[in-house]
Formats: sequence, C-alpha cells, structure tokens
Amino acid sequence: MSGREGGKKKPLKAPKKQNKEMDDEDVAFKQKQKEEQKAMEALKAKASGKGPLTSGGIKKSGKK
Repeated sequence: MSGREGGKKKPLKAPKKQNKEMDDEDVAFKQKQKEEQKAMEALKAKASGKGPLTSGGIKKSGKK
C-alpha cells in the first residue's frame, strides 16, 4: 500500500438496470406501500408530540 491509498474505495459502476414493465400487481403493490408509508409518517408525527411512553416504573436512586 502506498501512502495515498486509504479510506473507502469507490465501487465500480454497476450497469444500469433495464426498466421492466410493471403489471397490475406491481402497480397495486407500489401504491399500497406508498399509502402505508404515509400512514406511518402521520403516526410518527402524532407520537413525536408526546413524551416518553415509559414514564412509570421503579426509579433507582444513585445511593447504595
């Protein structure tokens, strides 16, 4: 190894994937995934406004 070699090496460029034709099942699956992701984003936004879920329980003191 020479002094100039180091760090992460760039990967070789992969050949471009050919666009395959999507049938109705693929289109429906993609649409379903988008809808599920939107629902998850909405739930995350709703949950982020609240505090931590585990607020109760046994609290330990630093003393022994």
